[in-house]
Amino acid sequence: MGDLVDVTTLAVALIGVGGTLGGTLGGALLSQRVTREQNQRADRERTEDRHDRAQEARRDLYARLNTTARAYRVAARDSVRAAERGETVKPAVLDTARDAWLEQYSSAQMALPKYVHEIVSILNRALGVGYSVVKQLPNSPDPDEAYSRAKAWFSGPMSDGVYLLRVTLRHDLGVEVEPDFERTCTRILAALDSERKNLERLLSSEQAQATRPA
Repeated sequence: MGDLVDVTTLAVALIGVGGTLGGTLGGALLSQRVTREQNQRADRERTEDRHDRAQEARRDLYARLNTTARAYRVAARDSVRAAERGETVKPAVLDTARDAWLEQYSSAQMALPKYVHEIVSILNRALGVGYSVVKQLPNSPDPDEAYSRAKAWFSGPMSDGVYLLRVTLRHDLGVEVEPDFERTCTRILAALDSERKNLERLLSSEQAQATRPA
């Protein structure tokens, strides 16, 4: 009888120990799973936060590019109009607008997607030619033709180029998805680059004539 009691007591003790160990192990596993889920959630939140901050930085960069490009074009166009009216042209206004654009362009080059960078680079060259147009106006052999050409450049191809920049940046951000974006982009870029090259040749020819000995 005593042996039976001892066996029963031992069995009960073992069951108790097993239950305790099982509960401990189960609790440890549950705790590990909770910790793992918390860590995964924290990782997701950090990833989302980095993405949000990157998006915000990109929006800020694009806004500055758009603003400075528009200001540069407007300053150049207004300089042409003022010169044609015989008003005093303040070079500092155009130079300040140019410097602001170049600063943003320089900062953006390493951050822009390839297709955006190509468009911005073409626009930068076009803006640079526009700057030369304004600077060479006083020395043009045919002022009337020079003013007409300059106004056509800034109200036509140059205006389209700045418009394309805005559409491209909004398209890349997903703010304004143009269904015919690629076709529109190709058409405007081709016209802008072609007109820029023609204008560069004319300016180069006029500059050569101005510096040629009489």
